[in-house]
Formats: sequence, structure tokens, C-alpha cells
Amino acid sequence: MRATTIYGPQDVRLEEVPDPQLIRPTDAVVKVVAACVCGSDLWRYRGVVPVKPGSRIGHEFVGVVQEVGDEVRTLTPGDFVVAPFSYSCGVCVNCRNGIQTSCVRGGFWAGPDRDGDLVDGGQGEYVRAPLADGTLVKVPEAPAEDLLASVLTLTDVLGTGHHAAVRGGAGPGRVVAVVGDGAVGLCATLAAKRLGADRVITFSRHPDRQAVARSFGADEIIAERGEEGAAALRDLTSGPGADVVIEAVGNQASMEQAIASARPGGNVGYVGVPNGVSQLPIKALFNGNVNLLGGVAPVRAYIEELLADVLARRIAPGRVFDRTVPLADVADAYAAMDRREAIKVMLRP
Repeated sequence: MRATTIYGPQDVRLEEVPDPQLIRPTDAVVKVVAACVCGSDLWRYRGVVPVKPGSRIGHEFVGVVQEVGDEVRTLTPGDFVVAPFSYSCGVCVNCRNGIQTSCVRGGFWAGPDRDGDLVDGGQGEYVRAPLADGTLVKVPEAPAEDLLASVLTLTDVLGTGHHAAVRGGAGPGRVVAVVGDGAVGLCATLAAKRLGADRVITFSRHPDRQAVARSFGADEIIAERGEEGAAALRDLTSGPGADVVIEAVGNQASMEQAIASARPGGNVGYVGVPNGVSQLPIKALFNGNVNLLGGVAPVRAYIEELLADVLARRIAPGRVFDRTVPLADVADAYAAMDRREAIKVMLRP
């Protein structure tokens, strides 16, 4: 089969690799129908996170089950499934507590499992899915073509934005500000509005992303960043800051901006993968009684809830995809996102 590999900065390739096989009786093999490039993939593409040359990449995909192991009970060949960005058993104490990303048997796509066997990346034609019963979520039927992009967001960005909104406490009576206008930040805007926030304010300098934010329910847009952005937020709300601030980038500047934008006693829900966050402004957190809540999103915990709204067309998170390319052009997909020419790119094998 063909799968995406990465060799170093700006060096992504599509190569022939061995077809995945069932290794354990809890495995399934899935034919990928759609995948995508994540903003967190760009940390490797830019060389911020080192890679082993020729390693697999990609953690977001939906597809059709081809084979199942003898111990798989909830899936059969032909089922259309959503794969969250990590695999998990569903029965250990951490899974039962809704933190599937800390599963004692689980792990992440595009690397070795706990026994050292390769788990395929999502940016390929087929994937071996370990712990299939606990990981894969069956969709009642294959989604209509115009719903495919929204279903694909359930693998990561919608659930991650939702996690930030939930952990931050977005809901009725709350003013929510979102730092970050990538796919996760935009989905966090949608999630905050879906949870009933009275007012959602998104920080964005880019007209195309501002338009998506408004379509997702943003009431206002602030173009300024850093302390200027926090000051603009306070002016806009005529108050000391937002009740909830969502941090959806993961760098030092965005974290500082998020904390500066929260009112005393407010919450920061953070889900941006930390890269370059060397220190937290502990004194600002302490003096303002600001709560820092979040982390890697256990999207598996949210898929069924959010899938229902997607299939009922109550929400359309698939608008974050503004480009679709064939898998053969995966290098172009990375380059487009790296240059901020696209918000998020869908890959079709």
C-alpha cells in the first residue's frame, strides 16, 4: 500500500510500504476513506520535533473495516468507523474515567505499539487498528459525501476544541475567548457556542479564518495579539477579562495571551500541543486566581455525543477543511498548511 513518511524538515513523501496484517485477535484492518493533516503534524514538518527518517505520520482518519481479529465483538467488515487520534482499550481505569489518551494498553498511531509492532499512520491507504473494540466508533451508515468532512473532524479537532471548552467551563452566562484560529481554535469556537456560551470572541488576523469563526458562532473578532489582544478584549467586554479563555496553539506567546485574557477567578482551557512553552506566569495565575485546565484531549470520550449532532446536521465543523487533495499530493498538503494557505487539508486515497 501507499503511506506517508517523513524524513526531516519539509521532507514528506508517499511511499510503498507493507500492507497491514492482523497481528493480535483484538486488531482490525481499516481501509482509509479520508484522512487529513493536523497542525500538530507541522511541528515535525518544521523540524521543531525531531523525527526518525522514514517514519510514518498521521493520526486522523475515517474508513471502512476490512478484517477483524477473532476477539473483536463490536465491529464487522463493511462497518464505517471513526478513529480517534489515539487507540485505547476502553476498559482500564483510565478509560473508564474518560481519559482514554492515558489508557494503560493504548498508544498513538504512526509508531510502535507496546509490544514493539508498528501501528500504521492515518495518512495512508490502510491502517492496522489495535484494540479495535475500545478504539473505533461505528457510524450507523457511511456518511453522505457532504458530511464526510464533518465526520472526519471527530477524529481530533472537533473533540479537542470541545475538550477545551468543557474543561474551561464554557456554558450559559459565560463569556468565552478563543486564542488560536487554526482548526482546533475554530472548533473550540463552535464548541463553546454549542455548549450555550452567551458570548464568544475569537482572536484572528486572517479574513478567511474570521469568516469560519463567525459561521461557527463567534460574536466578535479581535485581530490584536499578546497584551494588546488582552487589552482589546477587556475594552470590548468592558470588564476584567473573559470567564473562559481557550488556548489552542501551544506556544509561549499564546499561553501568556490566554492567561492575560482571563478575568480574576476565570479559567483557561488549554489544548494546544505545547512546543516552546518554557515557563508559566505563575505569579499572574496566583494573583488572579486563574485556573489552568486541560491537556491532551481524550476525544474518544466525546465521539458519540458529537457524532449525533454532526449526523443530524445541527453543527457543520467540516467547514474547517478548505482544501481537498489526493493522497498522492500529500507533500503539497503539508506545504499549504505550513504556509497558512489552507486552514486544514483533507486527503483522499
